Amino acid sequence: MREKQVRIVFMGTPDFAIPVLTALAEDERIELVGVVTQPDRPVGRKREPCPPPVKRVAQAYGIEVLQPEKVRHPETLAAISKLRPDVMVTAAYGQLLPQRLLDIPAHGCLNIHASLLPRWRGAAPIQRALLAEDEQTGVTVMKMVKDLDAGPVLGVHPIPITDLDDAGTLHDKLAQSGAQLLMKVLFPYVLGELELQPQAEQGVTYAGKIERTDEFIDWSHSSHQVARQVCALRPWPGSVALLPEGQLKVWRVQGLSADSLLPGLQGLSVTPGQIRAAAGGRPWVRCGDGWVELVTVQPAGGKAMDAADWWRGLRSRPPHFLRGLS
Repeated sequence: MREKQVRIVFMGTPDFAIPVLTALAEDERIELVGVVTQPDRPVGRKREPCPPPVKRVAQAYGIEVLQPEKVRHPETLAAISKLRPDVMVTAAYGQLLPQRLLDIPAHGCLNIHASLLPRWRGAAPIQRALLAEDEQTGVTVMKMVKDLDAGPVLGVHPIPITDLDDAGTLHDKLAQSGAQLLMKVLFPYVLGELELQPQAEQGVTYAGKIERTDEFIDWSHSSHQVARQVCALRPWPGSVALLPEGQLKVWRVQGLSADSLLPGLQGLSVTPGQIRAAAGGRPWVRCGDGWVELVTVQPAGGKAMDAADWWRGLRSRPPHFLRGLS
């Protein structure tokens, strides 16, 4: 196939999709004939319409943008068909694609998914990998089929999960790796030089979207599990601690399982969920097997702040506010 003959329609919506869109737009071998993204949505107190990140980038490149409310509608399918794509590429588009759409491109539709399939098919693979305490994650480029994230695989790129990672850092790593992996496999695939591998039937797990119930911290879990939960839900939506005076967002913690390393806390009879101040006055919460230090928190109706400042302010309140905390 000669250069500039690969006609591609790209489908994506959030920041995760931008590295892929940029890579496609800047490759001279590709004619990016259209971008499909979600409609503008109202945001903020004034509820003013805000374009999705992919739309802003596509317009900067001068690429035609489609924003259907439902991609399965006949008029949308007709508009995409008129673009005559050789391949469609998707990354975090946000809608299930009907078979009629998958059948439009001559070479089908490729998806960049933020996990090592078949593990964590579905909506929230980054968060679920962290919540499950996985040691690694990665990106997969697959050919899409009607079933959710079940298509044959063109390539994978593993990424280790470190104790310093949260959903935000993994998001950025996976977005960049996904773009690089796509550009590595795209042209061999179009030229018929790449053998697709079916997904294994064993090891299939599903990454359901993050629900409100996922946000609440269970202090009976291990200190490592609590720390992983906080990482999994940072920068969005955040973890929630239930305290006598109300809810507290917890944005950053530091876990420690050995009581002997916490001066002032050794030998205390403390149930999970109770707070104590270690040497230096910083607040620690008892977990199932140890402690986590609260590092950054956000009181209800307030802003994120240093947990030690929050604790000092809390201790200065009348005694009935502190029942169960000291």
